Amino acid sequence: MSFVTDAFRTRLQATFTGNTHGSPEWVDELEKGTDAGFFGPGSATWSVHGGNQTIVAGVRALLVQALHPGALAGVADHSRYKEDPFGRLAGTIRWIYTVTHGDTATATSGSEWVLRLHERVRGQYVDGHGIGRPYTANDPDLARWVHLAFTDAFLRTAQRWGGPIPGGADAYVREWAIAGRLMRVQDAPETEAELRAQMDGYLDRGELAVTPRTREVLRFIKNPPLAAMLRPGYQAIYQGAVSTLDPRHRSLLGIRTPSFGPIELPVGRATGVVLDGITGVLGSQSGSERAALRRIARLEREGAADRELGAA
Repeated sequence: MSFVTDAFRTRLQATFTGNTHGSPEWVDELEKGTDAGFFGPGSATWSVHGGNQTIVAGVRALLVQALHPGALAGVADHSRYKEDPFGRLAGTIRWIYTVTHGDTATATSGSEWVLRLHERVRGQYVDGHGIGRPYTANDPDLARWVHLAFTDAFLRTAQRWGGPIPGGADAYVREWAIAGRLMRVQDAPETEAELRAQMDGYLDRGELAVTPRTREVLRFIKNPPLAAMLRPGYQAIYQGAVSTLDPRHRSLLGIRTPSFGPIELPVGRATGVVLDGITGVLGSQSGSERAALRRIARLEREGAADRELGAA
């Protein structure tokens, strides 16, 4: 049994971080720094990003992002998602958890690094109205859609499979707007109502569309080239992600939750079982969170020592 658990852990680590053993170097670097970061323990962001339901959130975010032809063009034209899907995944995970758990300087510099990479991502796409348009990955409108998709995905999956969110949904949307601003998103939503209104705006304006390229990406998201031992669990995670989608997004994508006739099957329960299994193997606390807690503890010790010297 230990052999199976170790093999499962190795496969999961390789999928999410690109490392088969130990923490990636960037995770260890988060222990350094001069402040607690933009959020810190007890924040809504640490709560929402702290559970393994974030795995479901990642799948959900990809599904929603694929609805915008401009955002999809950037992925299809400039990423090697078919040849190296987990390299791109590891890069996205690195940015999210650097902003979540790094100190403010590291979170800012990590975001600026991504923005510089995005400068090369440009091309042409056909929008939801059939009009050809130029795009760049740092285009404010495309950046906003990506931010909205991530924020909504992490929030909805935390509400479904996570614990109570300190301050509720509004607190998380308000806090994570900082990440949006780091990525030059204009007017990032700061309440759950604003988040929903901005996402609805893309639908109402007809900016979302499903094309043959969208369907190709959807097929890939549904059946990525995972190790055989991970595939059954992934299918539960995928169906869980689908079950949390806005019904209008799900309809536009042309995907449905599993059902027996008119009765939807309880996919959420199966997803929860898989997430519990992943937690049993990887633990409930990410390496980036542990590194951040060590940094904060060090800063508190240094602060206490400075105060003692000042009082002497």
